[in-house]
Amino acid sequence: MVHSFSIHTPRGPGGIGNTHPAGPSLCQLVLGHGAGGDVDAPDLTAVHDAAVAAGARVALVTQPYRVAGRRAPAPAGHLDEAWTAVVAEIADGGLPLILGGRSSGARVACRTAEELGAAGVLALAFPLHPPGKPERSRADELPVRIPTLVVNGDRDPFGVPEPGGVVEVAVRPGAVHDLRRDLPGTAAIVVAWLRAHSWAR
Repeated sequence: MVHSFSIHTPRGPGGIGNTHPAGPSLCQLVLGHGAGGDVDAPDLTAVHDAAVAAGARVALVTQPYRVAGRRAPAPAGHLDEAWTAVVAEIADGGLPLILGGRSSGARVACRTAEELGAAGVLALAFPLHPPGKPERSRADELPVRIPTLVVNGDRDPFGVPEPGGVVEVAVRPGAVHDLRRDLPGTAAIVVAWLRAHSWAR
């Protein structure tokens, strides 16, 4: 069952949908949405369901601008500020904290992971660069000290990051930025990564 509530942030109320697994929680996975989307995106839904079934407590976070009904995303600093306030409020210090999201939400998770004490980062459809502008790389936003899984489609116009150091990259054949192709396969990759770190059963 999803427990939904809101949390005040410096940028307005943020929305949270919190789901507990049937048995003991092995980690707390917090996921954010893309720039123009919501937490019901197909890839987030698939990962949410698979992670809960594998023993993760999962929180889906809706940024204040979406709660307010706006589709145009807030500036990066505002996104990070609101996300940080929400995660600080809901984090369970007794569980490993895994921060993640899709697209813009993945960038927010990457930028704030170290400050928030995350044990891991899950980046779905990480937008490496704007479409057609590979020179404007955002690779420097990826963590350098925290285990990170990036899941991107090989046809994503936003590019695919290179693996290296703590960053693993799973490339999904035939998938574009929405990662809709083979959602069960994507969810299975995420759960396998969680299990490899003892964050899922």
